[in-house]
Amino acid sequence: MTVRAFVLIQTEVEIARTAEVVAELKQLGREVKMADSVTGPYDVIAEVEGETPQEVGALVEDKIHSVPGVYRTVTCLVI
Repeated sequence: MTVRAFVLIQTEVEIARTAEVVAELKQLGREVKMADSVTGPYDVIAEVEGETPQEVGALVEDKIHSVPGVYRTVTCLVI
């Protein structure tokens, strides 16, 4: 079963560089289905997929948090 999640991302870069963070997220692999800049308390939202909730968690911890400028994330699993 595929597990989907939305990852809300706060960045520590100025608004002009948020597009660079989005571009890097899109290059992380097929697990990242989309990434876009948004308004509000978060700067970027990404949709990701994995085979298990643990795989989604590892993707966020190992790949998304390795992107320069990513400061904090909140992962929301789709139910």
